[in-house]
Amino acid sequence: MNPHRPQPHGVPWIPPSETEQLLHEAALRGDFREQIRVLAGAELFIGAPRAQVDAEPDAVYWRAQQVAKGLVVRPVLTRGMLPPWQPDWVFHRITLRWAAECTWRDPRVLLAVNGGTPGELLLPATPEHRAGWLRAYGEREHGSGDRFAALRHGPLHGPLAFGLACGAHLAFGNGVPWNDVGSVYRGYTEELETLRDSWDITDRAGWREELDALLDGRNSPPEPDFALRVREELRIGRGVVPAADDWRETAAGHAQDLGAGPAAVRHVEELVRRILRYEARFRAEGLLPPDGRVRKTVAYDYGRAVNLARWGLSARFCAPPEAEQAIVHAGALARSAYGSWEEYSAGYALGRVLRFDGEEYGCFHEGNVAAHRALTEYGGSPWRNIPWR
Repeated sequence: MNPHRPQPHGVPWIPPSETEQLLHEAALRGDFREQIRVLAGAELFIGAPRAQVDAEPDAVYWRAQQVAKGLVVRPVLTRGMLPPWQPDWVFHRITLRWAAECTWRDPRVLLAVNGGTPGELLLPATPEHRAGWLRAYGEREHGSGDRFAALRHGPLHGPLAFGLACGAHLAFGNGVPWNDVGSVYRGYTEELETLRDSWDITDRAGWREELDALLDGRNSPPEPDFALRVREELRIGRGVVPAADDWRETAAGHAQDLGAGPAAVRHVEELVRRILRYEARFRAEGLLPPDGRVRKTVAYDYGRAVNLARWGLSARFCAPPEAEQAIVHAGALARSAYGSWEEYSAGYALGRVLRFDGEEYGCFHEGNVAAHRALTEYGGSPWRNIPWR
């Protein structure tokens, strides 16, 4: 469904997400205060030619436009009303605070939210009104609470939706809809900066190389899955889960047999100890059942592959068909490696904390717990609506 496509005569308009729903309901009631409150907590976007943004990445030109009946407006869009992906048209992500602090030379200029769509709002932008925007922004609710955001016109069922749901940990953490494969993830320049600073990706070739490494399970260190594989082989061979000392000694011996030096062998031994401590914490916090354990951590690569595909699309390093193909592939790989959403989530969580947490049980672990609980408990979560098998 294209949110900009005119609705057939007599067919009611369906707002594409909760943001547009709340704005629409407030407009029907004439509740101006509620409209501003919703906008204060919403992502807002300004469109621009890609060539212009590439030439001046630190500049945001927000020009007034004349529309019907001689009105002059500054346009913004909410996420659900963004047009389909285009290679040469990109978006800056802004906030209502940013809009309020811009220079408005003419008090007659209006703020046009989703102009030209069924959800259009035209709001006054006088100094007094903009002071109200700032107050609303300061009072806005923070965080995504206990729910996942979704687009009603985005994939909800089928292979693409399944693949997107495999990337839902990061979507939840970043506060973006889990099922959006469109014009933006966050914003064009934000995406370019993140890919450059966090991934050392500056062009399409680098993006594709990292995506392939994730899909092949080559981005994360191999030692965790080596150690977990040893435990699983012992379990299968003996019919019971091996004791901690037995697992550690066997894993160290296998590593030595494969040519690992003394330092690498000690690393494997300590890795087994770390995994056991994390698994105990996972059981205490509900990421694993009382007798559960993690069999693989490759979920962490697959979940990031889904999001890297979305980031590459937002950065214009690929077109939608390539991103969607990668997302579907990541979902298929995840389904073949794990037996349930819960098992996948525990594998993702362990891969992430082993890579970044250092047994601090800090933001990386806390983010895992928050996402896992929302995914498994909230009725609107994709994991509650898309079967694993």
